[in-house]
Amino acid sequence: MGQTGDTVPIAELLDERRHLLNVAYWMLGTGPAAEDAVTETYRRWYGLTDAQRAGITEPRAWLTRTTGTICLARLPLSERRPANAGGEDAETATELDGALTQKVSDVLLDALDTLPPAERAAFVLNDVFAMPPQTVADIVGQTPRECADLADRARHSLRAGRAHPTTPQQHDRIVRAVRRACATTDGTRLAALLAPDATAFFDGGGKVRALSRPVHGNQHVGRALLTLLTPRPHTTLRLRSANGRMAIVVRHNDQVAAVIGFDVTDHQVTHVWAVLNPDKLRAWNRSHTLTDERGTQDG
Repeated sequence: MGQTGDTVPIAELLDERRHLLNVAYWMLGTGPAAEDAVTETYRRWYGLTDAQRAGITEPRAWLTRTTGTICLARLPLSERRPANAGGEDAETATELDGALTQKVSDVLLDALDTLPPAERAAFVLNDVFAMPPQTVADIVGQTPRECADLADRARHSLRAGRAHPTTPQQHDRIVRAVRRACATTDGTRLAALLAPDATAFFDGGGKVRALSRPVHGNQHVGRALLTLLTPRPHTTLRLRSANGRMAIVVRHNDQVAAVIGFDVTDHQVTHVWAVLNPDKLRAWNRSHTLTDERGTQDG
């Protein structure tokens, strides 16, 4: 950057900045804090010598790692987001990805505020931005395996902290209804089963071409689920227990291709957790025969 040979299209520069702001916003929770972290990132970039910058083969990856590292260091010092953030926060938010800022659930961001810094960083970088495990490890300062454990703990904490959880029977009833709506491609019914601010995470682990960002809003989540679960020959949606709760297990031929879990509050789905990472599905595929929960396949 700064040399003629380093010039890149303006659209790419703006996309890069929006990406960094998105990362910082999810980690720190406010627009001004995100803006400040990204400003510091670019300050460090231009603090490098020309030779140092020339030696960085992937500037966007370097900038992302730097932003993540800055945010992780600032997490313990960041103040909790104000209940009605506006003014400067709202102005900064206009620079963020439109779909993200319009649909991000304040409830989810509030929940992230309760996580320890390392867990929040691992969850955001892994689940929200689907960064490579080694990149997450470089930012958090732990091994990829330790970062995966941190992200798992964050998921469990977010689920445990949700307000007014439903009973197991109510949860199962909603999941059965979701499965039925997906199997019959009933988008209207599916959207009604999802909370207005529902959020869906798709964990492909970089091993399959899954969505790399979370999807927000019942209409968007519904469309994403229907697209993912479009009926195809030899593909089935079955109900099984996963982590002690009913989930949808998607099988193609004899292989488990996805396990989709749900958080349900007040009779609506608030969070969807779709695991498509083949590495995480190995345990499901060790058994040649899967028996659906309570002996049912169709819900």
